[in-house]
Amino acid sequence: MRLVFAGTPAVALPALRALLDSSRHEVVAVVTRPDAPAGRGRRLVRSPVGALADEHGVEVLTPERAGDPDFLARLRELEPDCCPVVAYGALLPKAALAIPRHGWVNLHFSLLPAWRGAAPVQASVRHGDEITGASTFRLVRELDAGPVFGVVTEPVRPRDTAGELLDRLAGSGARLLLSTLDGIADGSVRAVEQPDEGVSFAPKVTVDDARVDFALPALAVDRLVRSVTPEPGAWSVFRGERVKLGPVQPSDVDGLVPGELRVEKRRVLVGTATSAVELGEVQAQGKKRMAAPDWARGSRIEAGERLG
Repeated sequence: MRLVFAGTPAVALPALRALLDSSRHEVVAVVTRPDAPAGRGRRLVRSPVGALADEHGVEVLTPERAGDPDFLARLRELEPDCCPVVAYGALLPKAALAIPRHGWVNLHFSLLPAWRGAAPVQASVRHGDEITGASTFRLVRELDAGPVFGVVTEPVRPRDTAGELLDRLAGSGARLLLSTLDGIADGSVRAVEQPDEGVSFAPKVTVDDARVDFALPALAVDRLVRSVTPEPGAWSVFRGERVKLGPVQPSDVDGLVPGELRVEKRRVLVGTATSAVELGEVQAQGKKRMAAPDWARGSRIEAGERLG
């Protein structure tokens, strides 16, 4: 099939590579978000998907809005049979959805109808899911509600961060997307409507959402920190300044009030609503990320000081 691939961040690269390497499909163009300023010089930088397309000599389309008339006209000229989508990052209007004869097929990193929305992997880790996965479905106007072609499951490991889990899903999801498109091409797969039961939503995680509340139980603190690692990154406040926190480790130590710090020779503990958690890496403002004991020694933490 003739494909126009839509995606933007690095998580979409395994899927794009799989389609570029496929002998059954031709990626005739890529749709991605416009070049964005990055780095100290604020130079305009191509998205990861756009950069990979450039390497392979594939046309790159960067509309400000997917409803722009010039973009829609070019999409019609390309005559795609299908448009696979992985983390494109913008809404697609009805006019765009109607152009490919097999529609737009989205790879979503959850077992739909669970965790519809922008941050399914973060939600899965934060809520303690034991199994998650990826789904391919036909895009419709309603958020992540289209009929499903196929799924692949993935266990959530006890110490998974959202980044680690997403990396695995990006690989297995790429294989799922390729097999879905193969099935659409030869007529061997059909989309099945999602059930009405089991719908849940995973909105975008903000920086404010990533602030650690040590008044929560240790299990909830652990899950929260892992769910926002690496993005947007967990944080708390120490001596009036923000500090970034890497994954923590629950302990069996009791007796600390929420947020209270205890510095030991080889570890730094923080109180929660239940038992304490052991800090991993800490990054103070203007400093490099370092192991918590090194941060504590440099900060000369006194008895009774707190995070939060």
